[in-house]
Amino acid sequence: MANKVANSRVELPKWRQILNVSLPVDLSYIPIGLACGILLNASGFNVWTTLMVSVMVFSGGAQFLIASLLATNAPMYSVVLMLFFLELRYALLGSSLSKYLHGESLKFTAIFAASMNDENYAINYLKFSTDKKFTPQDALKVEHFTLLFWAVSNIIGSLIGNAIHIDLTVVHFALTALFLYMIVMQLKEWLLIVICILSGFLAVFFLVLTKSTLGLVISTIVSSLIGFAIEAQIRKHNPKSRWIHPMKNPAGSPVEEDLEDEEE
Repeated sequence: MANKVANSRVELPKWRQILNVSLPVDLSYIPIGLACGILLNASGFNVWTTLMVSVMVFSGGAQFLIASLLATNAPMYSVVLMLFFLELRYALLGSSLSKYLHGESLKFTAIFAASMNDENYAINYLKFSTDKKFTPQDALKVEHFTLLFWAVSNIIGSLIGNAIHIDLTVVHFALTALFLYMIVMQLKEWLLIVICILSGFLAVFFLVLTKSTLGLVISTIVSSLIGFAIEAQIRKHNPKSRWIHPMKNPAGSPVEEDLEDEEE
Protein backbone atom coordinates (compact mmCIF):
# COMPACT_ATOMS: atom_id res chain seq x y z
CA MET A 1 0.00 0.00 0.00
CA ALA A 2 2.82 2.37 0.89
CA ASN A 3 4.51 1.64 -2.46
CA LYS A 4 1.34 2.53 -4.36
CA VAL A 5 1.06 5.85 -2.52
CA ALA A 6 4.72 6.63 -3.25
CA ASN A 7 4.29 5.77 -6.93
CA SER A 8 1.20 7.95 -7.22
CA ARG A 9 3.15 10.89 -5.81
CA VAL A 10 5.97 10.41 -8.29
CA GLU A 11 3.52 10.30 -11.17
CA LEU A 12 1.94 13.65 -10.33
CA PRO A 13 2.39 16.26 -13.08
CA LYS A 14 5.10 18.80 -12.41
CA TRP A 15 2.63 21.66 -11.97
CA ARG A 16 0.75 19.64 -9.33
CA GLN A 17 3.96 19.01 -7.44
CA ILE A 18 4.75 22.73 -7.44
CA LEU A 19 1.18 23.58 -6.42
CA ASN A 20 1.45 21.19 -3.47
CA VAL A 21 4.61 22.99 -2.39
CA SER A 22 3.00 26.44 -2.48
CA LEU A 23 -0.52 25.45 -1.38
CA PRO A 24 -0.18 26.29 2.36
CA VAL A 25 0.78 29.86 1.48
CA ASP A 26 -1.77 30.01 -1.35
CA LEU A 27 -4.63 29.12 1.00
CA SER A 28 -3.44 31.59 3.65
CA TYR A 29 -3.65 34.36 1.06
CA ILE A 30 -7.40 33.93 0.56
CA PRO A 31 -8.73 35.68 3.71
CA ILE A 32 -6.02 38.36 3.67
CA GLY A 33 -6.47 38.93 -0.08
CA LEU A 34 -10.23 39.28 0.34
CA ALA A 35 -9.74 41.88 3.08
CA CYS A 36 -7.16 43.73 0.98
CA GLY A 37 -9.50 43.79 -2.04
CA ILE A 38 -12.35 45.16 0.08
CA LEU A 39 -10.13 47.90 1.53
CA LEU A 40 -8.77 48.85 -1.89
CA ASN A 41 -12.32 49.13 -3.18
CA ALA A 42 -13.22 51.35 -0.21
CA SER A 43 -10.25 53.57 -1.12
CA GLY A 44 -11.52 54.10 -4.69
CA PHE A 45 -10.04 51.19 -6.65
CA ASN A 46 -12.32 49.40 -9.09
CA VAL A 47 -11.92 45.75 -10.11
CA TRP A 48 -9.44 46.48 -12.92
CA THR A 49 -7.21 48.82 -10.94
CA THR A 50 -7.29 46.32 -8.06
CA LEU A 51 -6.06 43.64 -10.47
CA MET A 52 -3.31 45.93 -11.75
CA VAL A 53 -2.04 46.86 -8.30
CA SER A 54 -2.21 43.20 -7.20
CA VAL A 55 0.07 42.15 -10.05
CA MET A 56 2.36 45.18 -10.18
CA VAL A 57 2.69 45.59 -6.39
CA PHE A 58 2.70 41.99 -5.17
CA SER A 59 2.88 42.77 -1.46
CA GLY A 60 0.10 42.73 1.09
CA GLY A 61 1.78 45.31 3.30
CA ALA A 62 2.37 47.64 0.36
CA GLN A 63 -1.22 47.35 -0.86
CA PHE A 64 -2.61 48.03 2.61
CA LEU A 65 -0.27 51.02 2.75
CA ILE A 66 -1.53 52.30 -0.61
CA ALA A 67 -5.15 51.97 0.54
CA SER A 68 -4.43 53.85 3.77
CA LEU A 69 -2.44 56.70 2.23
CA LEU A 70 -4.89 57.27 -0.61
CA ALA A 71 -7.78 57.23 1.85
CA THR A 72 -6.11 60.12 3.68
CA ASN A 73 -5.43 62.00 0.41
CA ALA A 74 -1.67 61.69 0.84
CA PRO A 75 0.41 63.22 -1.98
CA MET A 76 1.67 60.79 -4.62
CA TYR A 77 5.36 61.44 -3.88
CA SER A 78 4.74 60.39 -0.28
CA VAL A 79 3.07 57.17 -1.43
CA VAL A 80 5.97 56.36 -3.76
CA LEU A 81 8.63 57.07 -1.11
CA MET A 82 6.86 55.02 1.54
CA LEU A 83 6.50 52.10 -0.86
CA PHE A 84 10.16 52.36 -1.85
CA PHE A 85 11.43 52.09 1.73
CA LEU A 86 8.87 49.42 2.65
CA GLU A 87 9.86 47.21 -0.28
CA LEU A 88 13.60 47.88 -0.06
CA ARG A 89 13.99 44.63 1.89
CA TYR A 90 13.46 42.67 -1.32
CA ALA A 91 16.90 43.77 -2.49
CA LEU A 92 18.39 41.76 0.39
CA LEU A 93 16.03 38.83 -0.06
CA GLY A 94 16.73 38.67 -3.77
CA SER A 95 20.47 38.77 -3.27
CA SER A 96 20.31 35.60 -1.14
CA LEU A 97 18.56 33.77 -4.01
CA SER A 98 20.83 35.11 -6.75
CA LYS A 99 23.33 32.26 -6.34
CA TYR A 100 20.61 29.81 -7.40
CA LEU A 101 19.77 31.78 -10.56
CA HIS A 102 23.17 31.77 -12.25
CA GLY A 103 22.92 31.27 -15.99
CA GLU A 104 19.34 32.54 -16.29
CA SER A 105 18.50 35.27 -18.78
CA LEU A 106 17.91 38.89 -17.80
CA LYS A 107 14.25 38.53 -18.82
CA PHE A 108 13.79 35.53 -16.53
CA THR A 109 15.50 37.31 -13.64
CA ALA A 110 13.33 40.40 -14.10
CA ILE A 111 10.12 38.33 -14.08
CA PHE A 112 11.37 36.35 -11.08
CA ALA A 113 12.17 39.53 -9.15
CA ALA A 114 8.81 41.11 -9.97
CA SER A 115 6.93 38.04 -8.70
CA MET A 116 8.84 37.61 -5.43
CA ASN A 117 7.42 38.38 -2.02
CA ASP A 118 8.21 37.36 1.56
CA GLU A 119 6.25 34.11 1.60
CA ASN A 120 7.26 32.63 -1.75
CA TYR A 121 10.84 33.70 -1.02
CA ALA A 122 10.77 31.56 2.13
CA ILE A 123 9.39 28.59 0.21
CA ASN A 124 11.92 28.89 -2.61
CA TYR A 125 14.89 29.43 -0.34
CA LEU A 126 13.99 26.33 1.66
CA LYS A 127 13.50 24.25 -1.48
CA PHE A 128 16.76 25.43 -3.05
CA SER A 129 18.59 24.63 0.19
CA THR A 130 17.13 21.15 0.66
CA ASP A 131 16.18 19.86 -2.80
CA LYS A 132 18.92 19.58 -5.42
CA LYS A 133 16.33 18.87 -8.14
CA PHE A 134 14.50 22.15 -7.50
CA THR A 135 15.15 24.48 -10.45
CA PRO A 136 14.73 28.24 -11.00
CA GLN A 137 11.79 27.42 -13.28
CA ASP A 138 10.14 25.56 -10.41
CA ALA A 139 10.73 28.54 -8.15
CA LEU A 140 9.13 30.85 -10.71
CA LYS A 141 6.06 28.58 -10.82
CA VAL A 142 5.82 28.82 -7.02
CA GLU A 143 5.81 32.60 -7.33
CA HIS A 144 3.15 32.55 -10.02
CA PHE A 145 0.87 30.23 -8.04
CA THR A 146 1.05 32.54 -5.03
CA LEU A 147 0.48 35.56 -7.28
CA LEU A 148 -2.56 33.88 -8.85
CA PHE A 149 -4.21 33.12 -5.50
CA TRP A 150 -3.45 36.62 -4.22
CA ALA A 151 -4.74 38.43 -7.30
CA VAL A 152 -7.93 36.38 -7.52
CA SER A 153 -8.61 36.93 -3.81
CA ASN A 154 -8.10 40.67 -4.29
CA ILE A 155 -10.52 40.74 -7.21
CA ILE A 156 -13.20 38.81 -5.30
CA GLY A 157 -12.67 41.15 -2.35
CA SER A 158 -13.13 44.13 -4.65
CA LEU A 159 -16.42 42.66 -5.94
CA ILE A 160 -17.56 42.12 -2.36
CA GLY A 161 -16.61 45.71 -1.60
CA ASN A 162 -18.90 46.89 -4.40
CA ALA A 163 -21.84 45.20 -2.68
CA ILE A 164 -21.25 46.47 0.86
CA HIS A 165 -20.34 49.79 2.42
CA ILE A 166 -17.01 50.03 4.28
CA ASP A 167 -16.17 52.86 6.65
CA LEU A 168 -12.74 54.17 5.64
CA THR A 169 -11.65 54.28 9.29
CA VAL A 170 -11.32 50.51 8.98
CA VAL A 171 -8.51 51.07 6.48
CA HIS A 172 -6.46 53.00 9.03
CA PHE A 173 -7.05 50.36 11.70
CA ALA A 174 -6.07 47.51 9.34
CA LEU A 175 -2.79 49.16 8.40
CA THR A 176 -1.99 50.03 12.02
CA ALA A 177 -2.68 46.46 13.12
CA LEU A 178 -0.55 45.07 10.28
CA PHE A 179 2.51 47.15 11.15
CA LEU A 180 2.10 46.63 14.89
CA TYR A 181 2.23 42.89 14.21
CA MET A 182 5.34 43.32 12.03
CA ILE A 183 7.05 45.35 14.78
CA VAL A 184 6.16 42.97 17.61
CA MET A 185 7.48 39.97 15.66
CA GLN A 186 10.89 41.68 15.36
CA LEU A 187 11.28 42.85 18.96
CA LYS A 188 13.92 40.35 20.02
CA GLU A 189 16.74 42.77 20.87
CA TRP A 190 16.90 45.70 23.27
CA LEU A 191 18.37 47.94 20.57
CA LEU A 192 15.35 47.29 18.33
CA ILE A 193 12.99 48.30 21.14
CA VAL A 194 14.89 51.55 21.71
CA ILE A 195 14.95 52.38 17.99
CA CYS A 196 11.21 51.64 17.68
CA ILE A 197 10.46 54.05 20.52
CA LEU A 198 12.82 56.63 19.02
CA SER A 199 11.21 56.31 15.59
CA GLY A 200 7.79 56.89 17.17
CA PHE A 201 8.90 60.18 18.71
CA LEU A 202 10.67 61.21 15.50
CA ALA A 203 7.56 60.39 13.47
CA VAL A 204 5.45 62.74 15.62
CA PHE A 205 8.13 65.45 15.45
CA PHE A 206 8.57 65.33 11.66
CA LEU A 207 4.83 65.01 11.02
CA VAL A 208 4.28 68.23 12.96
CA LEU A 209 7.29 69.86 11.27
CA THR A 210 6.40 68.92 7.67
CA LYS A 211 2.60 68.78 8.18
CA SER A 212 2.44 65.87 5.73
CA THR A 213 3.08 62.13 5.57
CA LEU A 214 6.55 62.93 4.25
CA GLY A 215 7.45 63.21 7.93
CA LEU A 216 7.02 59.44 8.23
CA VAL A 217 9.57 58.89 5.46
CA ILE A 218 12.07 61.26 7.08
CA SER A 219 11.63 59.71 10.53
CA THR A 220 12.09 56.22 9.07
CA ILE A 221 15.36 57.18 7.39
CA VAL A 222 16.73 59.05 10.41
CA SER A 223 15.87 56.33 12.94
CA SER A 224 17.26 53.61 10.66
CA LEU A 225 20.56 55.47 10.25
CA ILE A 226 20.79 56.07 14.00
CA GLY A 227 20.10 52.41 14.70
CA PHE A 228 22.68 51.31 12.13
CA ALA A 229 25.33 53.63 13.58
CA ILE A 230 24.67 52.50 17.16
CA GLU A 231 24.73 48.81 16.21
CA ALA A 232 28.00 49.27 14.30
CA GLN A 233 29.64 50.89 17.33
CA ILE A 234 28.36 48.19 19.70
CA ARG A 235 29.61 45.39 17.45
CA LYS A 236 32.97 47.13 17.19
CA HIS A 237 33.56 47.68 20.90
CA ASN A 238 31.45 44.98 22.57
CA PRO A 239 30.27 42.23 20.15
CA LYS A 240 28.73 40.21 22.99
CA SER A 241 26.58 43.05 24.29
CA ARG A 242 23.03 42.06 25.23
CA TRP A 243 21.78 45.07 23.26
CA ILE A 244 22.33 43.32 19.92
CA HIS A 245 21.56 39.72 20.88
CA PRO A 246 18.18 38.03 21.44
CA MET A 247 16.63 38.83 24.80
CA LYS A 248 16.72 36.10 27.43
CA ASN A 249 13.94 34.80 29.62
CA PRO A 250 14.22 34.92 33.42
CA ALA A 251 15.90 31.49 33.46
CA GLY A 252 18.74 32.93 31.40
CA SER A 253 18.35 30.99 28.17
CA PRO A 254 17.39 32.58 24.85
CA VAL A 255 13.68 32.57 24.07
CA GLU A 256 14.33 30.81 20.77
CA GLU A 257 16.06 27.91 22.52
CA ASP A 258 13.11 27.48 24.87
CA LEU A 259 10.71 27.32 21.96
CA GLU A 260 12.85 24.65 20.30
CA ASP A 261 12.90 22.64 23.54
CA GLU A 262 9.10 22.79 23.75
CA GLU A 263 8.78 21.47 20.19
CA GLU A 264 11.10 18.58 20.97
